[in-house]
Order: sequence, then structure tokens, then C-alpha cells
Amino acid sequence: MRKRTVPLDANEALLVEALSSDARWLNVDTLATVEITSEDSAHPIESALLPGRAPGWRAAGPGEQTIRLLFDLPQRLCHIHMQFSETGRERTQEYVLRWSPDHGRSYREIVRQQWNFHPHGSTIETEDHRVELQDVTILELNIVPDIAGGNAVASLAQLRLG
Repeated sequence: MRKRTVPLDANEALLVEALSSDARWLNVDTLATVEITSEDSAHPIESALLPGRAPGWRAAGPGEQTIRLLFDLPQRLCHIHMQFSETGRERTQEYVLRWSPDHGRSYREIVRQQWNFHPHGSTIETEDHRVELQDVTILELNIVPDIAGGNAVASLAQLRLG
């Protein structure tokens, strides 16, 4: 058997560093800048993006919200895991997940989905999207917490990327 040890190039070193302790998820903290339209100070976006944090992100007020991940280097994504939770009120939420290969000059929709929350039934929505995305420079999640226009507040319990 022939074997040799070779050093990682700079991009490979960043990717290895970015893998979280659970190697299937990227450590977004080291790979991206996050833009949000609002944030409740008791529920910062880090609570949804980083493992071991709780209780997840929550907007500062009602209405449509956007969470945007701006990657330092283009990323390959194969798995997008999201979890939403609503235990207090009945509502229909819609989210749109899209990505850009060119720093926001154009976007491609991954999924648009609605979910009916009901306090005595479906209180948690978990989504696992298997994708094959190359050169992702921006990942954007747009949340309409109540498509009927009520005063619901958007929240995101968890977002993981692999």
C-alpha cells in the first residue's frame, strides 16, 4: 500500500473547521454572515442555527420575516433541516426557501410550503429537504407566519445545513 500525508489547501481547511461536532452539519457560525429582518432579544438567531442552543429564533413583532445566510465561500448543500414550533395558536404558516449562486443577483426556489399549526394537534413542523446545490452563496428563508394576515410572530426552532 502506498500512502502519504498531504497538507490541506486553505479552502479545505476552512471546510474541515466548519464541520460541527456532529459531522453531518455545517457550522454556520464560521461559514456565513446572517441577515434578519427582526429579532426578539430573548430569542436570537443563534438559538436556531447553532447546536445546543435553545429556544430558537423569534421575530420582534408580527408579520413576514426573512433570514438570509451570506456564505463567505460558495457552499455545496445536500441537506436542509428545519423545525418550526407553535403551541399557542391555530394558524397557517407559509415559508419559501431559496438560494443564490451569484451573491443575490438571481435566486432559485427550493421549496414553498404551507403548514397548519393547531395547539391541540400539530404543534411542530419538521422539514428535511434533500438537495444537490453547488456554489451556494446565499440561502434565504422567508416566513409568513399567518397567511390569513393575523398578528402571528414568525419563529424558527432549528435550521441545520449539511
